[in-house]
Formats: sequence, C-alpha cells, structure tokens
Amino acid sequence: MPIGVIESLDHDARGITRRDGKAIFVDGALPGETVEYASFRRKPKYELAHLVNVITESVARVTPRCPHFGICGGCSMQHLEASTQVAVKQRVLEDTLWHVGRVRPEQMLAPIEGAPWAYRHRARLGVRNVPSKGGMLIGFHERRSSYIADLRTCPILQPHVSALLIPLRELFTALSVSERLPQVEVAVGEQCTALVLRILEPLTSKDEALIRAFADKHAVVIYLQPKGPDTAFRFYPLPGPPLTYALPDFDLEFEFRPTDFTQVNHAVNRVLVRRALKLLDPQPGERIADLFCGLGNFTLPIARSGALVVGVEGSPALVERGLASAKAHALDSRVALFAENLFECTTESLGRLGRFDKMLIDPPREGAIEVVKALGEDGPQRIVYVSCNPATLARDAAVLVSVKHYRLKAAGIVNMFPHTGHVESIALFERE
Repeated sequence: MPIGVIESLDHDARGITRRDGKAIFVDGALPGETVEYASFRRKPKYELAHLVNVITESVARVTPRCPHFGICGGCSMQHLEASTQVAVKQRVLEDTLWHVGRVRPEQMLAPIEGAPWAYRHRARLGVRNVPSKGGMLIGFHERRSSYIADLRTCPILQPHVSALLIPLRELFTALSVSERLPQVEVAVGEQCTALVLRILEPLTSKDEALIRAFADKHAVVIYLQPKGPDTAFRFYPLPGPPLTYALPDFDLEFEFRPTDFTQVNHAVNRVLVRRALKLLDPQPGERIADLFCGLGNFTLPIARSGALVVGVEGSPALVERGLASAKAHALDSRVALFAENLFECTTESLGRLGRFDKMLIDPPREGAIEVVKALGEDGPQRIVYVSCNPATLARDAAVLVSVKHYRLKAAGIVNMFPHTGHVESIALFERE
C-alpha cells in the first residue's frame, strides 16, 4: 500500500501528495498527515485515491459531527477544525489568483465567516424510493455518485428542517406519486419555511389531503413544481406570510419565490453586503452599476446611500421582483433595473448604460469575462467583485490588471458554505 505525506488541500478538500512527479489526490487526508492510500483512478499526470489509514494525524483533525459524513456529498471538510477550514480556503484563493491570473492582492482581507452549523436556509434534496435500502430516501447525493444519501439528520440545515427528514419520508411513501417525485427544495425565510415538491404526475385528492395535513402539522408552506422552476406555485396554505430575507443594517426585507436564487447563508450574506458596501463606498449622487444584480441584494443597499444604481440581471422575473422591492422601500427613484444577458456583453451594450463612477459585479460560477473585456477607457474608478469561483475571478482579475490597468487592492474569502470546499470571495479593484 503506497504511503504519502500530504502537502496541502485542493479546492475539493482532497489532500495532495506526490509520487514520481505525479499529484495524488487523497479523499479525507489533511495537510501534514502521513497516510496510506489506494488509488481508484489513474491518469498520466495525476491519480485519485481513497484514504486507507492515517499514520501520522494532523492536530487539526476533528471528529465529524454528522453521522453521514464520508458518504453524503453535502460536506467534504467536517473532519477539519473550523478555523483551519477558513485558512485553507484563504490559501486556495491566494494560490488560484497567482497560478491562474498571475495577480496578487495588495492586501488580504479578514475572512468573512459565521456559525459553522445550521447555516443553510436553502437546500435542494433528492428523493428516491430504494427498497434495498429500506424504502424512501431523502438527501444530498452521495460523494462521487448519483445515488441519494440516506440522510436522517443534517447539522448544516436549519434544525427544524433537519427534523423534517424522517416525516417527509413517511409523507412521500404514502403518496401515489412517490415514484414520480424526484426532488424537494427547501427555502427558509424570515416568516415561513417553504417546501417545493417536484412532481411529475398530478396528485390525487388523497395525496392533496395528506400534503395539507403535513403542512398544518409541521407549520410549513407547500409549493408544487410540475415542470421547470418557473412553474412552481403555492399550493397550501394559500393565505399567509410570504418568503422574505432581511438586511437589517439597511432596513431592507426582500420578498422572493422559493425557486429564486438567494444566498444560502443569511447571516454571512449580511456581513458580505456590509463588506461590499464598505469597499465600494457609495456616495450620494454617484452613478453605480450592479451587474448580475438578482433580486437587488446589493442594489438596494447601494441606493440607501443616496447613489443612483443601475442594476442588470439576466432573468426578467428577478428584475420584476427587484423593482417591486425598490418600490416597496421607496427607493425606486434611485434604482433602474434592466434584463440583459451579460454573458453576451459588448463595449457597445455596456456603453448604452452610460458612464459609472463605480461598479459591483456578482456573477455566477462562469464569471464576468465579457463584462471585464467590455470596459472602456472611461470605466469605473472602483470595482467590487463578489465571486463564487476563484478560478474565474483569477481569470477576470488578470484582464482587469494587465489589460484594463486596474490594481487588485484587496481580496479575501467569504465562508458561505462551511464544511465544504466552496470558496467564495470578494475583491476590490481600482484604476491606476
């Protein structure tokens, strides 16, 4: 059995050792450990391996809290002490900025972090009836597998949602559409919790009665989704409070649909918005762009400063809900939102929006390369870039620094997903 010393962790939280010049990625191994491993996939330049035995254990190794850790793919780092997880992610960000973009920030910002447990306000859980495993399963996918993990508890979900896992199994088992219900999506708001049932066949009257009784007993709102996300509709109870999330520092509360994109970690999102606004430093009368603005998570806080904000988002439905929020908070006079595909952004299309003093960019994993390339000589003096993918941030940063003549003034991680390998970050760029 080969033995290796683990040098570091990769972005998927796998330990990295080397043999004969080849990188070996070992699931479950931690930096500084000497381990035995068994390779299960061999490529010319690397191998993927299982951890067989820890010979010398890291001082940062801890006992995972979740009994499903190692099988469930929802978490990959519960065996690593929480503060060390943050340090590892900060190192991943620094290394990626340099190795991919050949850029280094002038300052590393203090990490943004929050409670490491019970942080998820959103989750998409698979549902499958597997008689060989005891019947109905509800959970995240197993690691490196399309199978559903047999979850009975989940410490990263809100406690009242974790407590629903077993009752939901019982409900779904009793439904006539149990074989045609592949997914349940969870959204926890300030005033209610919504469950979106993805149903591929119509419900019977008995099914509907069972679902209503479940909603009453567990104080949840049930949505049904017969096709794509836009088809989700509130089924029961029809009256009642809407789904919302709040940004108390800015006296804002956003109404959203359970299938809309919102941040998973509400507490960390509040800190992130504060940090972004501090870096952006919006001033009354400034004209500021918020690109990939979604529901207005940053748009409305910027508008609170007295600045004029132009938000651009690819989804017309999100733009509509963002405008409704702006109006509800009496900010519509300082907010203009447009639906445009920013992945097809050009110098001309960006120019039609006018000149901006500052800009905030918050793209999906694909990054904002077309936006970055479209910036002209009259581009904003300051850009705050919120990223959920260090590789695309590094790629875009290389263009901003080497082609568009910005300086990477600061960068730091946002630990939106504790116990996972996801590295979210925020960066500040300024014109030279």
